[in-house]
Amino acid sequence: MKKNLVMICVFLFTSVRLFATASWYGKGFEGKLSASGYVYAANQLTCASNDHPFGTVLKVTNKANMKSVMVVVLDRGSFKEKYGRKIDLSKEAFTKIAKIGEGLINVKIEVMSKNKSFKYKHGKPVFTAKEYDTFLSDIKG
Repeated sequence: MKKNLVMICVFLFTSVRLFATASWYGKGFEGKLSASGYVYAANQLTCASNDHPFGTVLKVTNKANMKSVMVVVLDRGSFKEKYGRKIDLSKEAFTKIAKIGEGLINVKIEVMSKNKSFKYKHGKPVFTAKEYDTFLSDIKG
């Protein structure tokens, strides 16, 4: 009985992760301060997530075409409660795995690293390609 319950729990947990919905954001947010303290730039490989700490590296895979992108969580949003989405990708990240016109896509989200998670960055730093590489350095090995 316990074994069956555990199997059902594992199945439910993994199936929830497999059917996440994602969108993109950028218009109206460019140059504004994100929830993490970083200045938002639509041309970086970042995302907004309410489920993961800032600095978490996620691999987001479009289930329709199996294209993936690695993003760093730098923002939060009200998209989960309002729209039922799990994640909002920066415009650049979204274009790596889908066409902008698609708007909403079904994705798989995998945590790749939490080693560089943080609470808040002071001083309004800009997230650069060099910093992106630093966050992914644990993964690239």
